[in-house]
Amino acid sequence: MLACAAMALLLVAGCDGSPGHTGATKERAGHEAYAPHIDPADFSTKIDNKYFPLKPGTTFVYEGKFHGAAERDEMGVTHETRRVMGVKCLVAIDRVTEDGRLIEQTYDWYAQDKEGNVWYFGEHVTEYKNGKVSGHEGSWESGVDGAQPGLAMPVDPKTGQTYRQEYSKGVAEDRATVVRLDGSANVPYGSFKNVLVTEEWTPLEKGVVERQYYVAGVGDIIETTVKGQPERIELVEVKHG
Repeated sequence: MLACAAMALLLVAGCDGSPGHTGATKERAGHEAYAPHIDPADFSTKIDNKYFPLKPGTTFVYEGKFHGAAERDEMGVTHETRRVMGVKCLVAIDRVTEDGRLIEQTYDWYAQDKEGNVWYFGEHVTEYKNGKVSGHEGSWESGVDGAQPGLAMPVDPKTGQTYRQEYSKGVAEDRATVVRLDGSANVPYGSFKNVLVTEEWTPLEKGVVERQYYVAGVGDIIETTVKGQPERIELVEVKHG
């Protein structure tokens, strides 16, 4: 599957139902020039994509294991906004702890276009070690140093569709392929059918492949590696503020 995904045409326009105001144009054989057209008037902070709903006041809680440590990830959707490339984006705060110790806090910026595609405009990452800030590796912002937004979730995912999730050369180059739309999954939060499954990778981390599972009306329920260092977190609770 990964080999096929890597050879697939990188679709930011995607299959039918994907954003018509974006595209990747070929510079020369085998290469893509990624430059989606972004018109701030096309975007909103109301994010109600069925596979990626972000309602302010909602907190998604995930738990799992990484390197033998208990991992907990809380992603809270705030009422705050931030303008990126002129687009008013909704701010989400992601806090990751291992054995109760904060190791990372990230501010993520999302907006939804008129068609219903959710776009990811960047993130500010703060890493912690022994309770102190240790760095900001992985931070990027669309419109700065050539960085461009990517798709967090298409409005109408199609099996085999491949798209960029983010783009900042050498910093953030995640891509995803839709593997199936009829998956099933059991997590502490519940049991689900008709699960959207994506396979995700980046050329910046060779040999690492992840899968994510999304449920309509809920969002992301599982993040797990299928190649590389074992890691898996599952949705355990959704809090509504």
